[in-house]
Amino acid sequence: ASALAASAVPALVLARGHRVSRVPEIPLVVPDSVESITKTSAAYSLCTSVGADEDIEHVRNSRATRAGRGKMRNRRFTQRRGPLVVYNEDNGITRAFRNLPGVELQHVSRLNLLQLAPGGHVGRFIIFSKSAFEALNAVYENKTGFNLPRHIMSNGDLSAIVNSDAIQSAINPAKKTRKTHGRKKNALKNFGVMVKLNPYATTLRRSRILGQGVKTTKAATAEVAAARKAAGQKFYESMVADGSESEDESESESESE
Repeated sequence: ASALAASAVPALVLARGHRVSRVPEIPLVVPDSVESITKTSAAYSLCTSVGADEDIEHVRNSRATRAGRGKMRNRRFTQRRGPLVVYNEDNGITRAFRNLPGVELQHVSRLNLLQLAPGGHVGRFIIFSKSAFEALNAVYENKTGFNLPRHIMSNGDLSAIVNSDAIQSAINPAKKTRKTHGRKKNALKNFGVMVKLNPYATTLRRSRILGQGVKTTKAATAEVAAARKAAGQKFYESMVADGSESEDESESESESE
């Protein structure tokens, strides 16, 4: 329904690329006699009389060879979309218009989005027969589980609604002060934050500062130093003696052999 409504807006029809500068009105409604046309020449004459021939020629000139692999997949040519002819009774109209380039035909009760908005772009140039245009209301009235889109607001002046006394008396006053949030700090780098988390941190730091430069161990006395030196000398001598004994044993074993 939205795509059908968009086809009645000349700006959207022009924006989609249709050539409708000589069309007398948008949407274009023609007499019901068009449904009885059986010749393509008569159909083209009708399009010329209503100014739709310019869009048909635009489609004819836009036919070009497709780029890429699509040429080998039965999609050899590309061209623009032309007018969509909507009818109520087929008395030969489909045979008359089917050979016009870019022109598509559809019954009023079988309109689909692929034809009303090809490629997702609304604003298709549509030619209605008079009976088909009158049957549009009945088409949407008979649909079940479907509601026509309607405006959410009955009054589009939003600023007047917001500034009205009824709205202003019900809403809260404007907040002029902004709540500021402090910056999060690292307790390992900021001592003040560390004190908040651990009050004992002050005592630890004070004791660490007072203890700087004070030796906690006492220097060894001369007697202790002499005893350590004698013990080391004794260990060295015993180690040397063990090494010489092992060498003598190895020499005696070699001589016996």
